[in-house]
Amino acid sequence: MSSFFSDTLSNPRFQFLATAVLSGATVASLILGYQALEREERLEELKNSIPQLGDDRHQASKLNNFGASSDAAVDKEDARNQALAKRAQAGDFDEELILEQLARNRVFLTPEGLTKLRDSFVIVVGCGGVGSHCVAALARSGVSKIRLVDFDQVTLSSLNRHAVATLADVGTSKVHCLQRRLIAIAPWVKFDLQQEKFDGSVAKRILGQWEDGRQPDFIVDAIDNIETKVELLKYCHDNKRPVISAMGAGCKSDPTRIVVGDIGASRDDGLSRATRRRLKLLGVTSGIPVVYSTEQSGEGKAGLLPLPEEEFEKGSVADLGVMPNFRVRILPVLGTMPAVFGLTAANHVILSITGYPLDYVPAKGREKLYEGIMTYVQGSEDRLARILGLDTVGLKTPLTTGDVAFMTEELYHGRSIISGISTKIVLIRWRRPGGSSMHVIGEGKDVQKCSTIKLRDLVCMTKEEATRHEKEIFKASKKLEEVYDKETIERTETKLASAAKYEQFR
Repeated sequence: MSSFFSDTLSNPRFQFLATAVLSGATVASLILGYQALEREERLEELKNSIPQLGDDRHQASKLNNFGASSDAAVDKEDARNQALAKRAQAGDFDEELILEQLARNRVFLTPEGLTKLRDSFVIVVGCGGVGSHCVAALARSGVSKIRLVDFDQVTLSSLNRHAVATLADVGTSKVHCLQRRLIAIAPWVKFDLQQEKFDGSVAKRILGQWEDGRQPDFIVDAIDNIETKVELLKYCHDNKRPVISAMGAGCKSDPTRIVVGDIGASRDDGLSRATRRRLKLLGVTSGIPVVYSTEQSGEGKAGLLPLPEEEFEKGSVADLGVMPNFRVRILPVLGTMPAVFGLTAANHVILSITGYPLDYVPAKGREKLYEGIMTYVQGSEDRLARILGLDTVGLKTPLTTGDVAFMTEELYHGRSIISGISTKIVLIRWRRPGGSSMHVIGEGKDVQKCSTIKLRDLVCMTKEEATRHEKEIFKASKKLEEVYDKETIERTETKLASAAKYEQFR
């Protein structure tokens, strides 16, 4: 055995091979060492180039009159971060260091995908628990232009769910807090801070272009107020702006139930349900992706806390909020859930901008169902007018697909009010009108005939039940009490009262 090793070591070919291996290893180590040294030198040069600070205190700009502390002192670390961000946003930042920081995203999204992301402009409206985590993920991932919109300040109760806020940020605006913390992570990201309440009157400006004329590549709705949420989504829908909306994270505890789906398919969430109802009444039945939870409430789970009686005694409940139309009750929120909602929204934005495949499980479309019900209502109104002896040529029905979707899905939950059956459902008048069933305007070629039907008149039945209803109630002029039992009538009247309440949002 010893002679084998001796012969092998004395073999010129082995000696040559060993020399080559050792030389390669030496060269590789030198190259890696040089690269590491070069990287360290670049980092050290970058750090050394940041201006040193004296003992003088640098003052922050005034926020506004929302009650935040004005003339708040900026600490040394903040001032250094701001100095670095100013340089980086002006282009004075090592591109290789940026690519190294974004290396994992670059490998996943491909260099072309990362380039698209770094060139993008995203607007996030609402910078609380959901919005802050979304913004943090977008900034860390490479989005270069981010507009932040929120009127509110960081409070102590915000700290259980906000992505970056600390005790030092309490009392400052949420938009300034996010910028302050995130420029320390990604100094090259440009932030446009809009500390104001979003509503329809400012939508065109707030959701408009960047200073260089670039239109937003995506808009994130992280608002927790129904009225303004609906206004934002309606604007985006009408103006074809890419948007994703985060529904309610309050009272949710199961992260495995959070999904991305169409606004028309979201269920089991109060904010989602209310938003969907308003949008359907405005004619928006689909086409908006939303982050929502399918988790259902149950015994032992958190719920909306009741408003104490003494608060009602102070006056109008609407006057108790910090701003008009904003909620006055405390919504229980587990700190982890807004983060999951926000990160899910950010994930959707990143994949959409970069063109990465989105393989969400699609919800079953209902548009054909709504169109069929619309056709049935039109035919039913035409037949009723004929029974009443009216000329029905040119008769139109003042309903939209949104109306039909709202009545079918939101009010009757896709089931007959008579039997609870969910197949072959239609909408039909509940009562036979006492007078005419249509309005006539003009005459001759300019005549317009319109049905008088309203949402508060419509009930959901199967086609077979509707045929019987027409025969008994419309043709035979029977009273409802002669055809239906008391329980059915009371159940239906309750639904019609709800329809009358929501008609104001049409």
